[in-house]
Amino acid sequence: MKKICLVLVVAVVLGACKNEPKKDTAELEEYTAYKPVSDEVLEEGVIYEANIRQYSEEGSFNAFTKDIPRLKELGVKVIWLMPIYPISSTKSKGSLGSYYAITDYTKVNPEFGTLDDFRKLVQTAHDQGMYVILDWVANHTGWDHVWIQEHPEYYTQDEDGNIVDPLNPDTGESWGWTDVADLNFDNREMREEMIADMLYWVKEENIDGFRCDVAHQVPVDFWETASDSIRAVKPVFMLAEAEQPELLKKAFDMQYAWEGHHIMNEIAQGNKTVEDWDHYMKKNDTLLESDDMFMNFTSNHDENSWNGTVFERMGDAAETFAAMTYCIPGMPLVYSGQEYDMDKRLLFFEKDTIIKEKGDFYPIYQKLGTLKNTYPALAGGKEAAAYNRVKTSDDKSILAFERIKNGKRLLFLANLTNDSKLATVDYEGSFKSYMTNTDVVLKSGVEYELQPWEYLILIEE
Repeated sequence: MKKICLVLVVAVVLGACKNEPKKDTAELEEYTAYKPVSDEVLEEGVIYEANIRQYSEEGSFNAFTKDIPRLKELGVKVIWLMPIYPISSTKSKGSLGSYYAITDYTKVNPEFGTLDDFRKLVQTAHDQGMYVILDWVANHTGWDHVWIQEHPEYYTQDEDGNIVDPLNPDTGESWGWTDVADLNFDNREMREEMIADMLYWVKEENIDGFRCDVAHQVPVDFWETASDSIRAVKPVFMLAEAEQPELLKKAFDMQYAWEGHHIMNEIAQGNKTVEDWDHYMKKNDTLLESDDMFMNFTSNHDENSWNGTVFERMGDAAETFAAMTYCIPGMPLVYSGQEYDMDKRLLFFEKDTIIKEKGDFYPIYQKLGTLKNTYPALAGGKEAAAYNRVKTSDDKSILAFERIKNGKRLLFLANLTNDSKLATVDYEGSFKSYMTNTDVVLKSGVEYELQPWEYLILIEE
């Protein structure tokens, strides 16, 4: 934990849990009980991306299911399962292939266990008051999918009638995803079969929504039709792997904060400043509707495997930006292993294993998750708490903003540089520093010192 150097910090209060917002027994029971997804429950909570293959030595549904109560300790509300379907062997990469090269949308990968094992996972999550969403890969299938033989017209073909892998629409060249075949969304029968397969998981297996892979490469009207069909069965949560506001108008509840993530990486590496973050937030105000939602993250399966661990990309700033993802508007993501200080790139096409030993980050995520679940000023859904930038004397280095909702306010204050900084903060009040359980008094015009990457989450008790 970073040391607090504000000169007006006083009186460390014993008992670290005293500053955590409390709920009475009835409220806790209501929080635990499973109920359909709603805008209200999406205001709080955390998304956890589960990489079943690499989560344990067994790489099974059952091994993950045993740990679901741990995820509740971290404030997880939504479990996103990376693709659980059988994997194609034709043109596959590595010895095990990619989760995203699917042979059948309505079966489970035997590598992970049985359908009954999967059902136990879903039921366990529901019993813990959590939701399960499946990774849905609509843009392409593996080369062993039954449609390849029975319905080649479902796929994009070249001028010679050969099915092709996905192409870059700007250049017409292959993305390099040679282990998958590109689907043709001009074919209406394929669309109908795709939606029927999605409905199977909602109707028969009671899952709670979908994270949709490369959603921006699939026509918006398909997602809107699919969403309408699925929501006619029950309420669901729809997450788009995209940053395309049009997808949020009707089809999806939430999109990736890709640009925000990249700005965090660049700030951590000294290539951008807080001014770039402010520009990003102002741009979102003009591009997005007030009820549009972001998923905020410091890592995910793509970032970890291909671009480096959070420590490679963010270094000493990793904890600061993790905390920031909980405090900015939206919902934070934890990728498998982040809670265990994972400092390696997980293999993507081979078996690998996360070492599940609690280190520095488990208690940090636990504490942040509690605050996210219980403090109204961190509401991040369709009725999100207000986000107001707070002026400092060094707005290029110091990020300060407040969140306000239902009479509660929170101030996030951070030095987003690798140097110590002295600055005044145009804000006043008496607060509790949530992460350190210390009292803090802020006064305008008083200069405070913040160490490199030091951050504070200040709440009113």
